[in-house]
Formats: sequence, C-alpha cells, structure tokens
Amino acid sequence: MQSDHPYSVAIADLCRSTLAVLIAFEHVQRHLHPSKHTHLRGLLERPGADLGLALTAFRALQPPQSLEAFHLQMEHAGSATDEAVRLFSDPASPADTVARVLGSLRCTCRALEALYPLREVLPPLGQLFAETPLHDRLTELDPEIAQEGVTVGMLAAGSSEDQPDARGGFVFYVPERYDGSEALPLVVALHGGFGHGRDFVWTWLREARSRRCCLLAPTSLGSTWSLHDPEQDGAALRSMVEFVTERWRIDSSRVLLTGLSDGATFSLLCGLAEGSPFTALAPVSGVLHPWNFRNGNLGRARGKRIYLIHGALDWMFPVAIARTARDALAQAGAELVYRELDDLSHAYPREENARILRWLDPGLALPGESKHALA
Repeated sequence: MQSDHPYSVAIADLCRSTLAVLIAFEHVQRHLHPSKHTHLRGLLERPGADLGLALTAFRALQPPQSLEAFHLQMEHAGSATDEAVRLFSDPASPADTVARVLGSLRCTCRALEALYPLREVLPPLGQLFAETPLHDRLTELDPEIAQEGVTVGMLAAGSSEDQPDARGGFVFYVPERYDGSEALPLVVALHGGFGHGRDFVWTWLREARSRRCCLLAPTSLGSTWSLHDPEQDGAALRSMVEFVTERWRIDSSRVLLTGLSDGATFSLLCGLAEGSPFTALAPVSGVLHPWNFRNGNLGRARGKRIYLIHGALDWMFPVAIARTARDALAQAGAELVYRELDDLSHAYPREENARILRWLDPGLALPGESKHALA
C-alpha cells in the first residue's frame, strides 16, 4: 500500500499520536503528585486532542481484508490510550481522583500490550520498547529466525483470556534475541498495592529487552503483598523463580528483586528472608517493615547488596522513613547504595532502571554507556 493512500496516512497519524500520548504519560507517571495534577493534565491536553482526531479518522476507514486483524489491534491501542487521557483529565471529586489516575495508568498498559506485537510492522513502535542507544539497531532485538527449542517473548501463567486479571500468577519475559547459549540475569519486579504483574512488567520491559535480562513480574495473591504474613506470597515468589530457572538458563548470581511501594516493602521482607534466592535488592518508595527487626532479616542483611531509592517529595511514605531504613540497613552491614531523589514523589523513577542494572552487573551497560551505576 502506498504511503499516501488514505489508510496508510490514517495508520501513520494514529501511530504517531498514540506514541506521543504514551511518551507524555511516562513523564506524567514519573512526576505524579497530588499538587501537580492540574499541571500534568495540561501536558496531556494537546497530544490527547491530536489522538482523538486521529482515532476518529482511523475508525471511519474500512481496512483491506488482509489488515482487519491489524486494524482491530491498532484501534484497541488507540482507544485504550484515549481512555487513559480521559480518565486522567476529566473533572473528578477528590475522593475519585486516585482511582481515576490508577485507572488511566492501567489503560496505558493495555495500549502497550496491544502495540508490542505490532512493533515489527510499524518500526516507530519499536523505539517505545528499546532504550535510546538501540533505536538505530532495532532489527537486532527481533531476529528473523528464533533458536530452535528456546521459548522467548512475553509469557503468562495463572491467567487466561477470560480472566486476564486473575491474581497469584505472573508474566515472564525472555528477550527475543536470546539463543539459550548463556545464562541471563533475572529481574523480579513487584507491583505496588492494588497493582498487577500484567501492568508492572512494562515498567521494566524496555531495559530488560535492551540489556538481555529475563524479567518476572508476579502478581500478589491478594490486593497487595502479604506484608503481615510474608511467607504467603514469599513461598509463591520462590516457586515462581524456581519454575523459570528450571526452564530457562538463569544466572543464579544475578537475581534481582525490586518493587514499588508495597512491592518495595515486600522486596526487603522477602529478599532478606532465610533461603532467599535473590542476590540483590532494589526497593523503590517503600519502607523497612517492623517484621524485619524481629524475624532475623537484619542479621541476614550483612553483606547483602541493596539499592534503596526514595523520593524527597514522597507524600505517602515521608523521606524520613527511608533515611531511618538506610541507617538501619547500613548499621546491619548491608552493602548499601542509597538514592534520595529530590524531585521524586511516591512514583516510579524509570530512569533508575539502567543504573540499577549497571549496579547489578557493570557488564549490562550498553555500548558507549558508563559502567558506573551512578553515572
């Protein structure tokens, strides 16, 4: 189909405007704070309006029969992104605002789910799922011929098409260019309260794909991690790690447990527990749960590699709590890196992913990138 054909033009417009909104949402998510909601809403206004126009034009066209499946997938991505803008931007009572913000972010995840399989058909999409140094080498990330007997890509367990949001399962990602010849690092990423692995996997997918790491995004059994009964979700996490290490070549010396908010709190509870398979921990915007002081975890923190991140603007867990955790872990003998980000609220600092991976293993630095974690 020629590039000036009305349908080709509509595809290009929808792709471009959808990407613009999703990129804007990355900034929004990074800078979330109740006091900034009006400002952040303004950042979505122009790209959201452009997306609405592009989506209307796209829906008005009848696709060629050979492109019907693609059309539905692209429309689904555009619609989910459009809904994300609506949920975030439409007026709401203070009591409803948090739920609507969380709902808008889940909609961006549904859009990413729809777009990921289309990345080879629409090359601009590939840049959404790769770090900047690889934007001119996207074909390397998706080899034409997969290694026989090696399963790669996005896999899910414990859910189905009928129940995609079932709890207690996980999403597992293996880089498409993996050929099974070497053991890869494993990142285990825990969502925050009321979250889901199906959503949180996108917080780490770009970096895992670019740096050749396996990525496990579990979902808690309940609405959040079992902070008052750590063994409940802890046993499930160990079982998941065991499951993937039995089926893929995982480097047991490079198994990172990380998480956001309740996921960060549980990272410390589970990662310091006796028999933990995790060699390094990177909790973000969490707390050092009191249980750690009476279950022996602090004793096991000696020599443990921990990359602790917190925001100076955190409105849910004030930064003083993180400083107390820093001091307790340092006193316990942990091999600690403490990152206090002046502009971070109770949100996920995506830019830290690359630093965390270089800290985990300097060999995970991309070409031209410093191997020093804090560079």
